[in-house]
Amino acid sequence: MTKLRVGLLFGGRSGEHEVSINSARAIAKALTTGNNLEKYDVIPFYIQKNGVWQNPEIARSLLETGKPLADEAIDKAQLWQFPSQVSEIDVWFPILHGPNGEDGTIQGLLSLMQVPFVGSNVLGSCVGMDKIAMKMAFAQAGLPQVNYVAVERSQIWSNPCVSPKLCDDIEEKVGYPCFVKPANLGSSVGIAKVRDRKQLEAALDSAASYDRRIIVEAGINHIREVECAVLGNDNPKASVIGEITYDSDFYDYETKYTDGRAQLHIPSQLPPEIVTQIQEMSLKAFRAVDAAGLSRIDFFYVETTGELFINEINTLPGFTAFSMYPQLWGASGIPFVELVNQLIQFALERS
Repeated sequence: MTKLRVGLLFGGRSGEHEVSINSARAIAKALTTGNNLEKYDVIPFYIQKNGVWQNPEIARSLLETGKPLADEAIDKAQLWQFPSQVSEIDVWFPILHGPNGEDGTIQGLLSLMQVPFVGSNVLGSCVGMDKIAMKMAFAQAGLPQVNYVAVERSQIWSNPCVSPKLCDDIEEKVGYPCFVKPANLGSSVGIAKVRDRKQLEAALDSAASYDRRIIVEAGINHIREVECAVLGNDNPKASVIGEITYDSDFYDYETKYTDGRAQLHIPSQLPPEIVTQIQEMSLKAFRAVDAAGLSRIDFFYVETTGELFINEINTLPGFTAFSMYPQLWGASGIPFVELVNQLIQFALERS
C-alpha cells in the first residue's frame, strides 16, 4: 500500500509558537504509531517566528529537541521560498495556533496549493478567530451569550474626548467586572479582568496595542467553565464534556500554561440535560462559523440558575496528549492515534 505523505506544518508567527511545537511532536508520534505507521509518511515543515519555512530535515531535528530556532535577520525574498518537498505533500496537517495559523491565512495558502488539509477552511478559520465576528455568527444562530461591546483601536487612541464616552457606554451596557480582550489573539494573550474605570482605561489601552479590534465582555460570578470537542465535517459529532478549574482570578495565559495551575475534569459532573444542551449548542456553533474537521467550544455554566452561555469556538485547539481536545475524545472512545487518523480522513473527504 502506498503511504499518504502528510505535511505536518508547525511553529508559526504567533505567541503560541512553542505550543504549536508541542502539538506537532504529539501528532508526529501518533502518525508513526500502530496502523498509522503503515498508512502515512510524515514530512514535517517548521515555520520560524520570522516566517521562514524550514525543510523536513531541520523540522525533524526540532521535533526531537522541542526547542525553537533563534530568529535572525532575513531577506524578504526568503518569505516566499518554500522547501522543495512541499510539492510532494498529499495532505496537510497544519497545527499552527493563533494569528497566522488558525485565522484563515495559512488556510488560504494551502487552498491555493490545491492540496487537502486538516481543519476549517478560510471562512471557518477567520470567523472562529475574530471574537467579534464569531459573536455575530453565534447571535445569528440564536446561541446565548453574555453582554458585550465591540470596540476599535481608533476609538481608544483618537480624540481624548472619545474615551470617557466610550467607557460610559461600556459601563452602561456591560458593567463590572468585565473582561477586555483583543479580538484576534489566542491563549488568553492580552486579556484583562477589570473592576473599575481606571482599570478599564488601562486594559483598553493595552488591548489596543495587540489588535485594532477589541471586545469587552460582561463577567459572571460563580460560573463553571466547561468545554466540548467536535469532530467531523457535514455530520459532526460532539464529545463528552470537560471542565476546567483553577485557583487564579481567571483563566489567563500563565494559568493555562503553568503546570499545576489548572485542572481538567473529564467528564465533568453535570446534569444529563445540561450535557445534552452543551453538545447540541456545540454542533450549532460549529455550523454557525462553517467549521470543519475539529473544534473545541467553550461555555459558561451558571449552576445556580441553570443558564448556559457560549464563550468561544477554537477551530485549531491545542493538540498535545494532555490538551483538552484529544482528552475529551479519548474519554469518548477515540484514542489519540485514531483521532489523528480520523482528522486526516475528514480532510480527504472534504476535498
